[in-house]
Amino acid sequence: MDNRALLKRVPLFAVLSEEQLDIVARVVVRERISKGREVFAAGEISQTLYLIIAGRTKVQRADAEGKEVILAVLGSGEYFGEMSLIDDQPRSATVVTLEACEFLTVRKDDFKRALTMNPELANVIMRGLVKRLREADMKIESLALLDVYGRVARVLLEFSELEGDRRVLRDKLPRQDVAKMIGASREMVSRVMKGLELDGFLVPQEDGSILLHESRLSNL
Repeated sequence: MDNRALLKRVPLFAVLSEEQLDIVARVVVRERISKGREVFAAGEISQTLYLIIAGRTKVQRADAEGKEVILAVLGSGEYFGEMSLIDDQPRSATVVTLEACEFLTVRKDDFKRALTMNPELANVIMRGLVKRLREADMKIESLALLDVYGRVARVLLEFSELEGDRRVLRDKLPRQDVAKMIGASREMVSRVMKGLELDGFLVPQEDGSILLHESRLSNL
């Protein structure tokens, strides 16, 4: 699939005209990064916007002692790196691949040129930033007001999919990653998950997926 066709799959660039899409398609670069590799680190100078074509990444921060917190998990069609391109500050977080990933990368000058060509693109970027701010507000609320059971339940629901009238978690969600998202230990998350399973909130399926009882989890 050529770059133009790949760009059309990314909602961020859906607002571009055909002519503008052609211009961007000529300057993007494909990049493949294997699982478990660092895309960039917090503090690095920003030069590139990343569009995820395939795979998943995690956005994380770490303190001086190496303790990590996962801020977000991003998948196909999403993008990252735009904040530093807008304010010209160093990267605010580290991004690591959770799976083998394929990206389209856009250099800073080309990204800013695209913003100039199409004001609606700037509006899409702003809506994306507002969405992430709202998600950050929800995470802060969760950490402040919910116990560990409630925080685990919120993560499970966030990463699940609605299939008909069933809420199903299909992607593997390592206990350690859940712990980094909610500010708890891996051991605590394992105990909570086991308790939710014993109480019927979670029902493991033969294909490896997990059936979630959404209404009960939402009330935790």
